[in-house]
Amino acid sequence: MSIRIRTTHAGSLPRPIELQQLLARRYAGESVDGGRLDALVHEATLDVVRRQHALGIDVINNGEMGRDSFFTYVATRMTGFSDHCQRKPMRDLVKYPHFLAYLQRTAFSSENVSLIQPPAATGAVRYRDTDAIDAECRALTHALAEVGRKPSDAFVSVPSPGIIAAAMENRFYPDLDAYLAALTDALAVEFRSVLEHGFQLQIDAPDLAMERHTYFADRPTAEFVAFVERVGDLLNSALGDAPQSRIRLHVCWGNYEGPHDEDVPLEDIWDALSRIRAGSLLLSMANPRHAHEYRVVAEQGLPPGTALVAGVIDTTTNYVEHPDAIADRLEQIALALGDPSRLMAGTDCGFETSAGFSTVIDEIAWQKLAALAEGAQRAERRLNG
Repeated sequence: MSIRIRTTHAGSLPRPIELQQLLARRYAGESVDGGRLDALVHEATLDVVRRQHALGIDVINNGEMGRDSFFTYVATRMTGFSDHCQRKPMRDLVKYPHFLAYLQRTAFSSENVSLIQPPAATGAVRYRDTDAIDAECRALTHALAEVGRKPSDAFVSVPSPGIIAAAMENRFYPDLDAYLAALTDALAVEFRSVLEHGFQLQIDAPDLAMERHTYFADRPTAEFVAFVERVGDLLNSALGDAPQSRIRLHVCWGNYEGPHDEDVPLEDIWDALSRIRAGSLLLSMANPRHAHEYRVVAEQGLPPGTALVAGVIDTTTNYVEHPDAIADRLEQIALALGDPSRLMAGTDCGFETSAGFSTVIDEIAWQKLAALAEGAQRAERRLNG
């Protein structure tokens, strides 16, 4: 039987400039033209679906066009969030103050949606209604139909309760555990809606790796691993009997250019991650800090029913990977796994984590995805002899 390496990506795609600006202004509390914003989101969603389809990406999404970021958007869909808090800095950036100063002058522009100062939880967190997530899913269904695709060919992302708990300060609940439980109950509403609309559900969980050098930077590794286990148990409970094959789990160490020399090794969290019932596990394997960790997956073995979506595109550099370099990475990982049927090609993370916050220029991001599709085809030809 011939080997087929399918392609996907990790979520966010470049937003048009006007859309970035409107989302950033709304996030900052300014009044914006809602009709114009809705029109831009609609146009951008159609555009990114068409582009992904034209490139031959197998499992696509809406690029998160209508969201101010991959997790802070929940403040508009849930009760309990107001004001702003100060996110703990990444420990690897604090180590290098000259580099941090450079980032503050460039990437951390006040014109972008800031994930450093997100809203805080100041009251009881509850999901309001499903109007927004249903509208988002219907818009994606419409865009997919235009290019002859079905919802099962696409995914919709929802954040992990852990990233919200770590980034959006708790000023209401008695402890972290109570906050996590409330967030999980609220997010479960979106989990169910996405699945009911026929999509694959992607859980964005940078908390399961990045928070080791952020929220848990000054605490023992064992305490962080216990947090990963707790979040995993909550996710499993919230997902209930949802088909494992329709669940994607995206874990990363932070989608920013930086030293990353404080990142927790994958081997330290592998057992905890393996407990989470996901049909696909998306991991960073293109960037210089984690490119070797396919060996951990090969040595420890993928959990039953789980495929590896290997990041073979770095989303923090404007280098466009050569298709042969992508094919090399995929071939190496496939041979290490021993079962290429459990491998997909993906990106390390999204291309625009929050509106306006992107290292990779839009036109280059799309060229990287084109290279991903070509590289996967070349890997297929090699593996098929």
